[in-house]
Amino acid sequence: METKSLLWHIRSTDAARIALDDGERQVTYSQLRTLVESELRWLLRGGERIGLLAENGCSWAIADLALHEGRLINVPLPAYFTAQQLQHAVSDAGVDSILTDRPLYVSDLWPHLESAGVSKMTGLTLLTGASRSRTRRAILPAGTIKVTYTSGSTADPKGVCLSANALESVARSLATVSAPLQIKRHLCLLPLPTLLENVAGIYAPLLSGATCFIPPSNVTGMHYSALDASRLLGSISSVRPESLILVPELLRLLVHAASQGWQVPRSLKFIAVGGAAVSQSLLEQALALGLPVFQGYGLSECSSVVCLNTPTENRLGSVGKALPHARIRADSEGQLWVSGATMGGYLGQDPLAFGAELATGDLGEIDTDGFVYIKGRLRNVFITSVGRNLSPEWIERELTQEPSIRHAIAFGEARPYPVALISKARADVDDDAIDKAVARANTRLPDYARVARWALLPESPTLINGMLTPNGRPRRERILDRYTSLIDELYEAPPSTESA
Repeated sequence: METKSLLWHIRSTDAARIALDDGERQVTYSQLRTLVESELRWLLRGGERIGLLAENGCSWAIADLALHEGRLINVPLPAYFTAQQLQHAVSDAGVDSILTDRPLYVSDLWPHLESAGVSKMTGLTLLTGASRSRTRRAILPAGTIKVTYTSGSTADPKGVCLSANALESVARSLATVSAPLQIKRHLCLLPLPTLLENVAGIYAPLLSGATCFIPPSNVTGMHYSALDASRLLGSISSVRPESLILVPELLRLLVHAASQGWQVPRSLKFIAVGGAAVSQSLLEQALALGLPVFQGYGLSECSSVVCLNTPTENRLGSVGKALPHARIRADSEGQLWVSGATMGGYLGQDPLAFGAELATGDLGEIDTDGFVYIKGRLRNVFITSVGRNLSPEWIERELTQEPSIRHAIAFGEARPYPVALISKARADVDDDAIDKAVARANTRLPDYARVARWALLPESPTLINGMLTPNGRPRRERILDRYTSLIDELYEAPPSTESA
């Protein structure tokens, strides 16, 4: 069993090497230990459960490492959450204090909080008293040190309870499989409260002795409400990273930019892409343009990454093989089960044994070589009125392989055939181009899964309009509620003979 802390393992053969760099501040490996230990001593005044609400930067990373080192319970609060979601998370987790670079905003949301000072190590303000008015709060599974909130498909996100051992197991696995690449410069683009970037973009690179570049969102342009492509591309060109982590929408942006003349930095060795389904055509375009992309798969409930393709073991269309810490299997229904670094349960629900086998809710296959293929979500499967069980992700994956289609959401529960709501990839795409794209996609599907009719979405799905999760998955129930009449209209006319 692992006994030494994560901080003990974070060291570099060159103590003067930069561990963290946010553009305004640099922290060497020799300084990191002192800063983390000092921050931990200071944070002990904040109670056992601390919410962390801050921009990407050295301060966020130091505070997160300090909470991890001290086995205090860290509740990362994503800045893209609405005020209602933030208040829900703080109340749900029974947070004692909030550590933040936005004290005025926090005070507006929780007027009863009192300042316990500003950290000399991070410059973050500690506001205490969040749980003062509560007599009871949710009991956490023993060993929980992080409660990460999933975006989900509802207004109130769920808290996933994770242990130090689980998080460190994933980080060590990632450091192990990436070791042959000798990556020394990782650029964090995703918000650090995103577990994927937290574990794979901070912990794993630090375990490998790399430098983590963690500029704030006003530098990278990573605002979910209005992504600034020029700043994002400028950050990548300026930092010249060797590795990146992207969600599919960001990969699409890079592919488009490269096709328009943006020079892919020659430094790039590894781009991990995950968080949502990735079309094979997008991966092929990326590779053709010199982007070294490798698809992976993970869940917050499994402490982030479970499977990953690598340069030595890569199979296009798959999400790679299970990482060294993980075990994965498919049951008779095709649902994937994972063990090895799984959660202790959802906050407020019955606890589970950390590391025990967990049903993922994802449908998939595992080939004879151990490569895993994701087919869709079990709960998203719909049954047509002619008795066919269909995974909408399967249909959507074929549609979005077409360059003219940006988003596609398929429906068909209790209906005679599938239909789709579609958004264009570009403004110059016309209806005829979409018709042809749907027809091509249909040739790759069996007759019962073909899209009989489609309609353009009145607005493209985004995080800000509530139709996408932060990692790019469609919020199906919200889209269905919003466009029920549009879907109904698709069934009022007979299907196209070419597509049905």
